[in-house]
Amino acid sequence: MRIIRPMRFVPRKPLPHHVPAWVEGASLYFFTVCARPPGTTNLIRPESAKPILSATEHYHVSGRWHIRILLLMPDHLHALAAFPSIEEMRNVWRDWKRFTAKVARVEWQRDFFEHRLRNEESWEEKAAYIRANPVRKGLVTRPEDWRWVYPAP
Repeated sequence: MRIIRPMRFVPRKPLPHHVPAWVEGASLYFFTVCARPPGTTNLIRPESAKPILSATEHYHVSGRWHIRILLLMPDHLHALAAFPSIEEMRNVWRDWKRFTAKVARVEWQRDFFEHRLRNEESWEEKAAYIRANPVRKGLVTRPEDWRWVYPAP
C-alpha cells in the first residue's frame, strides 16, 4: 500500500529585479507578466484589454517607461521595454499592475520575468517572436490580425 502525503509548497521567494550598477541605463528588456489564475482569458476581454493598453500608453507618453511592444495574451503579456534612469523597473511594473488591477479588474501574479537584451540580441527578433505568439497559440492566422497590442500595428 502506497502512502500519499500531501504536497508542501515552498513559499516563492521574491525575484531580484534590481539592475546592477554596470548595466547601462535605458537597456531594453523582454518581459513576461502573468495574470491569475493561469489558463483564463481575462486579459483579452475588451473590458480588460482596453484599459490595460490605455494605461500602457499613458505610462509610455508620461515617460515612466519606453515600450517598443506590449502584447496581451489570454492570461499573460509580453513586452519589450526600457526605463529612464530616474525610474526603477520594479516600481514601474508594481504601480502599473496595481493601477490596471483596479481599472481592468485583473489579478496579476506577483513579480514578473525579465531578460535584458544584450548587444548581440536584436530587439526586432524579439518583437517578431512576441507578435507571432497569438499565431503559435492558434488565436489568429496572421500576427497583424491580433488586436491586443501596443502600439497598434
